[in-house]
Amino acid sequence: MHPDAVQINEMLKRLVAECLGTFALVFCGTGAIIVNQESGGIVTHPGIAMVFGLVVMVMILSFGHISGAHVNPAVSVALSIAGRFKKSNVIPYMLAQVAGALMASLCLHFLFPENVLLGSTIPRGSPMQSFLLEMILTFLLMVVILTSTAKKDHGLLGPALAIGGTIGMEALFAGPICGASMNPARSIGPAIIANHFQYVWIYILAPLTGAALGSIVYGVIVDFNFIKKESEKV
Repeated sequence: MHPDAVQINEMLKRLVAECLGTFALVFCGTGAIIVNQESGGIVTHPGIAMVFGLVVMVMILSFGHISGAHVNPAVSVALSIAGRFKKSNVIPYMLAQVAGALMASLCLHFLFPENVLLGSTIPRGSPMQSFLLEMILTFLLMVVILTSTAKKDHGLLGPALAIGGTIGMEALFAGPICGASMNPARSIGPAIIANHFQYVWIYILAPLTGAALGSIVYGVIVDFNFIKKESEKV
């Protein structure tokens, strides 16, 4: 097979993995929010937080060896800043992630047509409060992602537990205030399908800012090297 065809085939595999991984994240995570509303609170807030953490853990274990299982545009951007991901791949990854989120929200809309918000992220307090919370949450998540995947010979179980646990923990304590999205795709999908755009800017800008800061701080404190050889990048 021609080298260019091989590269295209590999990229398609990665994009499909990112799309499926983000689909699962949004379908299960926001699905838990919807089912909790539809069932009168049976899932509970701790249950919702657990679902978000578990689905990310499972997606890392399932697709980490194919695409890296970013399932989050903010993570893809921040990894490119850290020199661990080709900048030319950021836009394709982001498009695949948003596509997966949109498909998940469409499925949930079909299943629960009477649900108005479809798990949209909405600030409980002021927009600035939620912006800062989302930025700090994503900052911490990005530091965990970078530290847990620092060794090239690491398996997937350790990072999956660390990253999934961080998401579950942050959703558990911050979710009632800001929604604990930490992921633009997770918020864009429900916002578009539910036609609820009032606060979506928070959940796009804050995670991107927080993840970028996490990558920069990690690079300054731990890595001391933002320039990687092209061959070392995914």
